[in-house]
Amino acid sequence: MPAPPKTPTNLQEILEQIWWRLDAALDLEMIRWSAMLGALEALEQGTTGIVDHHESPTAIEGSLEAIANACAEVGVRVVCAYGVTDRHGPDGARLGLEENERFLRGGGRGLVGVHASFTCEQSTLEAAAGLAQELGVGVHIHVAEGPGDIEAPARLAGLTRDDWLLAHCLYMPDEHGLRGMVLHNPRSNMNNSVAYGRPFRFANPVALGTDGIGGGMIEEFRLAYVKHREADVLATPDTAWSWLENGYRLVPEARDDRVTWSYDPMDPWHLAFTPGVRPLEIVAAGGEVLLADGKPTRVDPDEVRARAAEQAKRLHARL
Repeated sequence: MPAPPKTPTNLQEILEQIWWRLDAALDLEMIRWSAMLGALEALEQGTTGIVDHHESPTAIEGSLEAIANACAEVGVRVVCAYGVTDRHGPDGARLGLEENERFLRGGGRGLVGVHASFTCEQSTLEAAAGLAQELGVGVHIHVAEGPGDIEAPARLAGLTRDDWLLAHCLYMPDEHGLRGMVLHNPRSNMNNSVAYGRPFRFANPVALGTDGIGGGMIEEFRLAYVKHREADVLATPDTAWSWLENGYRLVPEARDDRVTWSYDPMDPWHLAFTPGVRPLEIVAAGGEVLLADGKPTRVDPDEVRARAAEQAKRLHARL
């Protein structure tokens, strides 16, 4: 990937110079193979359910279906959302809302996505909340990931519900008044050099996420534990493990999947200090073997990686 036009020094510049440029360069073929590679790597790490928050402002229509189809081909469940934003003007916001609605009304599994309150007009936030309530789903939104979004609790006051997913929540007061599940993304937060959100301080339920950096949830648990331990020397792995298990609230049927791991016992105190644990076999709830001898059964991993690499070159050329 080519270097950004200038070296970013804070989250806003990282978004502007890297992630938002990358989003704008995506097309549907890139999205398809990116999603398939992500699903493949998740499965190889023992993850059978993904909650995805997607943005591709020049390829909005059909993007959620492309992601859902790619994940289904691998055999991984996915809960999709398109991140609505006013960064690209009112038409961009409208198209984002329409993509969420089209996908959900067509039977797709998902939530209504919103990028973040600081990139949305108040009317857009209200429209997304209203659409979600009408369709009987929650909203997936980034909240207070950086100092530029500290007004998020006030902007979202009265809109949130228990089925909302609040990603990051780093620059928020303990008593913020928002309903929903907080999604803690330790690796992403460290990668973007933002604050530690101390998620243990919230009354909200907390689940772990990766913010798109891989699908290895055991590794994410390990990072969540050591960050907690760094902030509180009395912290134990049990808290981060409870956050990991809260993921089942988002994809409940994944609890019935059966994974044979390379290590025993699979409990928080052992796993907090044991790197390299991997799945050997995954049997989905319906009985289908999705991973055998550490290899996926539905797709050829070499082909997926080769095709994804081709699309990465196309993406990088656009950047």
